Amino acid sequence: MAPKRRAASGVKAGGKKVKEEPEESQPKDAFTSAKEALLAAGPQVKSSRKVDEHCSVAASGEVYEDYDCMLNQTNIGQNNNKFYVIQVIKSGNTYYTWNRWGRVGEVGQSKLNEFDTPENAVKDFEKKFKDKTQNKWSDRMNFVSHTVSMTDIIKDVDEGVDSVDGNIGKVNKNVLPCTLDKATKNLIELVFSNDMFKEAMECMNLDIKKMPLGKLSKLQIAKGFEVLEEIEAALNQRGKIARLQELSSKFFTTIPHNFGRSRPPIIDNKEIVEKKKEMLMVLADIELAQTLKSETEKAQEEMVETVPHPLDQDYNSLKCKLTLLDRKTETFKIIEKYLTATSNSYYKPKIVNVWEVDRETERERFGENDVLENRRLLWHGTNIAVVAAILKSGLRIMPHSGGRVGRGLYFASENSKSACYVRPSKNTGVMFLNEVALGKEYTITKDDSSLTKAPAGYDSVVARGCMEPDPAKDIFITLEGKKVAVPQGSPVQQPQFVKSNFSNSEYLIYKESQCCIRYLLELNMQY
Repeated sequence: MAPKRRAASGVKAGGKKVKEEPEESQPKDAFTSAKEALLAAGPQVKSSRKVDEHCSVAASGEVYEDYDCMLNQTNIGQNNNKFYVIQVIKSGNTYYTWNRWGRVGEVGQSKLNEFDTPENAVKDFEKKFKDKTQNKWSDRMNFVSHTVSMTDIIKDVDEGVDSVDGNIGKVNKNVLPCTLDKATKNLIELVFSNDMFKEAMECMNLDIKKMPLGKLSKLQIAKGFEVLEEIEAALNQRGKIARLQELSSKFFTTIPHNFGRSRPPIIDNKEIVEKKKEMLMVLADIELAQTLKSETEKAQEEMVETVPHPLDQDYNSLKCKLTLLDRKTETFKIIEKYLTATSNSYYKPKIVNVWEVDRETERERFGENDVLENRRLLWHGTNIAVVAAILKSGLRIMPHSGGRVGRGLYFASENSKSACYVRPSKNTGVMFLNEVALGKEYTITKDDSSLTKAPAGYDSVVARGCMEPDPAKDIFITLEGKKVAVPQGSPVQQPQFVKSNFSNSEYLIYKESQCCIRYLLELNMQY
């Protein structure tokens, strides 16, 4: 390969050289970062395995050693989307192999084989595993997937805590009362709720029976990321249909989906790829929340007599201070007016509670942008399943943000715009209000999905909409010595942007440090 040419030095009029700025390394997006982090984390080793609930000896038996696997295979061409469970079970002095198989989403058929010694049961297990996967059980850590065979779904194993309602499973200790106020207690319970996570997964057609909560595997999610990268590369190849069908089958084998009796679809365009990327990011964030919960359990097990309430432990694991706002305060009234003025007749969110947010180290990082003026309090809507991860890790540049205004963090001055991205649970949704250091804005009125940073000399990009909250009614609040604009008026037409491709303005930053989460709103979403 020929060596790359050096970029020519910039020259001012008159022949003087302009001082060259060092080339910036391309920042990793959240998709790449998440994949690498998941791969680096490796498998989690946990304490126990559960006998398949459909087995007749589930109540009296236990999984023998680690002989337990969930296999999956999707073949779009043959309309296959099937699973196979194999376990060795010990019940008293008797050993069994348990096999259950069928189409994803159904109970399927099953068979229980009895053996007098564990060696014979293990031999039967290993033979079945080899028959179904073309891999040896003893070499499963180097598992090789074959198109015509089933794939082992790597899962983590259950621990002691069953839920976030105060039950601490196998830990039999004196649990201290919860110290959180009622509203904050309910919020923490919601953002760590297993039922909420299940609901989010079902909405994405994921088969929660193959990836039950507490068993989300970092490695399995990372494998899904890698298959999507293969699909993305194949989109530009000639004769791609057969290849995309093969890779789509591989993706649904890796990340089991429940399509009922319908044929699994082919992932054949960029839009579907981006949606699946977003889905995996949600899965990764759910896995993070589950990891935080497991850390809570471990901390409780190590304590001698008394342990903090599980919700206190979950709250502390976020390393984020949440201060409930009194509804009578001026700040609450400003936020309420902002929401009311900029929501619309379709999304009718009503405030349940508002918290001031203080994420550990975020304000220090935000301080790097002290020189930037032009600060606004802007909306950001999200899936409730990722709220715990956002409180823990902050807002990140997501893969699906490579949209109309490129790859960055998206904010809106109208609540109705951000409400489109809220994914509630039982009508309860969460939105964030963020102080965004916009600095010098670069204005666009047409889509530009190629943007990965603000143009030279600018700090942010604003896709100006035909409508904008009445600028004449903006007010300013002071946050840590900085004036921050807060819209208070209803949207009005912007004559200078009447031909814009955007109905509502979208505010983009391409550095995560230019955002500081200031408030979390719990909303009743009335569609």
